[in-house]
Amino acid sequence: MITEITLKHFRSYKNSTFKFSPGVNIIVGPNASGKTNLLEAILVACEGKSYRAGDKELIAFKQEIARIELLTDSNDIRIVYLESSVNKKKSYKINNELFTRLSLQKRLPIVLFEPNNLSMLSGPADLRRQFLDDLLEKTKSGYGSLRRSYRRTLAQRNNLLKRDNLPKDQLFAWDIRLCDLGEQVAKYRNSLAHDINELIEGVYENLSGTKAKIEFSYIPTVPIEGYGTALLHKLEEHVKEDRERGFTAYGPHREDIAISINSHPLQMSASRGEVRSMVLACKIIEAIITEETLGVTPVLLLDDVFSELDSKRRKQLTKFLQSYQSFITTTDADVLTKKININSRIILI
Repeated sequence: MITEITLKHFRSYKNSTFKFSPGVNIIVGPNASGKTNLLEAILVACEGKSYRAGDKELIAFKQEIARIELLTDSNDIRIVYLESSVNKKKSYKINNELFTRLSLQKRLPIVLFEPNNLSMLSGPADLRRQFLDDLLEKTKSGYGSLRRSYRRTLAQRNNLLKRDNLPKDQLFAWDIRLCDLGEQVAKYRNSLAHDINELIEGVYENLSGTKAKIEFSYIPTVPIEGYGTALLHKLEEHVKEDRERGFTAYGPHREDIAISINSHPLQMSASRGEVRSMVLACKIIEAIITEETLGVTPVLLLDDVFSELDSKRRKQLTKFLQSYQSFITTTDADVLTKKININSRIILI
């Protein structure tokens, strides 16, 4: 559990300290008061990066250094240093031991739910890929490195495709590498999608109060069995088209998730309320899988989420929150403390 955080020159905070309860913490303030900045600081201290900005952007205007100091109930002290100098990178100190990157074992798991997540399932496919990849990175050791290696290899292949004189043997070498990494990525994603599919009907019903037949599945470019070999053939068959386009059209970076409710595709037939319930269900499953995999209860960050939900879904989500330390931003605490009767600590910004 997080007990306290101190922010120095982080975003809108000059020098501020906040104390937290082990249950629900409601962060209250008007728009643009710094509520989301506080959630962002918790995320950076626990998982090592922001979800909406680069490291340099987190430093207050005209300041050279920002500092986050976070305390936990086990007396752990973790400090994040951010410096504006081009040559300086973010660093971490955990109980006086210095790190330049947080490994999976050094992170404190977080589940973030923010308004943009509401388009995760109905918007572009890259949002759904990101959902799977982010969850895999926080639960599977080595997946973050695999993810970065695939991106670098893909970028190299795309650069080669744009060259006037393309050495075929050089392209083939990168194709082999891309297909090897791509197979690993696709198999990880497919396995995770299967786990989500096993849970989603029950979680969705608890949230919405509605029973529904739900299918959540990963849609690969080629069959999962023998993926690497099949993808290699696909790349070789379509190299001419890829060269004309200037990018690689097949592989994990182009794949998607299919979600259906009662045999109808979510994106075509679901109501706004059904989509919101499904997104919430996915986020709850993220917390469940994180806890089951790591053996650590994640902290929940909910940025202005309750204003997007009707009263029924607010109450159902509140029941789920009771088992977690949660941080909720809102402009109106009464919505939570009176209308939903949630027991919490109020933090005024």
